Amino acid sequence: MKKINKTKLSTEPSAVLTISPEKVFFVIVKAREFDVKDAVTEPNPGSNPSDDKDAAILEDHADDPVVEEITSLINSLSEDEQIDLVSLAWLGRDDYSAEDWLEIREEAARAHNKRTAAYLLGMPLLGDFLEEGLSLLGYSCEEFEINRL
Repeated sequence: MKKINKTKLSTEPSAVLTISPEKVFFVIVKAREFDVKDAVTEPNPGSNPSDDKDAAILEDHADDPVVEEITSLINSLSEDEQIDLVSLAWLGRDDYSAEDWLEIREEAARAHNKRTAAYLLGMPLLGDFLEEGLSLLGYSCEEFEINRL
């Protein structure tokens, strides 16, 4: 199911992910939904959401369903999958190169704790970083985007 570039790295076992690219793509989509949220303009609107064209969905409310969905997914991942997700984000933000994958993963494993979802959601451009990290390891989100976006 994965689309691999013909690079030396992508054929080495060290580049194998424990998290499926499909799960990473889902996190990418949800992270981008989260990133576009705007500041709350009316904290307690008295109107019906359909009357104001559901504008509140674009605001960063405390009970945001996007945050709940992405947090729930990340918390349901195994420890290895969470470590891969953090490692991909670090790889994608240009702190490392693909050749450093094992080192990145070891560092993420040492830093792993119960706050992975909060840590990742606090990272601006998380979706872009994850997509770039996947790309550097030879994976493509293109096949997952078809008929989904």
